[in-house]
Amino acid sequence: MFYVRLLGTLAAGAFLAASVTGCATAPKSQAERQSLQSEAEAAYQGMTAKDSSLADFIDRAAGYAIFPSVGKAGFIAGGGYGRGILYENGRPTGYVEINQGSVGAQIGAETYNELVVFENEAALDKLKKGKFEFGASASAVALKAGVGGAGRFVNGVAVFVQPKGGLMAEASITGQKLNYEPMDSSEAESALTRSNRMRQ
Repeated sequence: MFYVRLLGTLAAGAFLAASVTGCATAPKSQAERQSLQSEAEAAYQGMTAKDSSLADFIDRAAGYAIFPSVGKAGFIAGGGYGRGILYENGRPTGYVEINQGSVGAQIGAETYNELVVFENEAALDKLKKGKFEFGASASAVALKAGVGGAGRFVNGVAVFVQPKGGLMAEASITGQKLNYEPMDSSEAESALTRSNRMRQ
């Protein structure tokens, strides 16, 4: 098992603010929102198929955010960005934007699925209030069979990543911050219908 260290600093916050100015948490068009919902559901199914114990781990939590495509560049000082969907009690409830900045060389250039599992309502509330940022003790576990069964929460969250190609090596990351935007009730119902249809 290997880990991606997520090190939060004030400098990273400044970097992120400058690099993602103007990015909205939710996609602008209805078509883009529906596409993200479908991609997030496909990513969830792919990760739980890779590790069947992951679904049980998620079921014991208050909610989770699934990001179907987080990208970052390697070998230079760079950052990453991705959008995902928040689920509470198995129901989609909002959009989540992930930003991360890095300082120093990173090994490899990869795109990956990321799953952030929230242990309790306190962790979810922190996300919804715009105060969710990983600190120096946070880490992401590379997905493989059995990791869900051995999963543990740190400060109310657990993070799993699944590279889409190549090898995901350990990297130095200076921060990862999540922003949240709720769905309205009709959009949430539509997203739930789409999710249930894909799981049949």
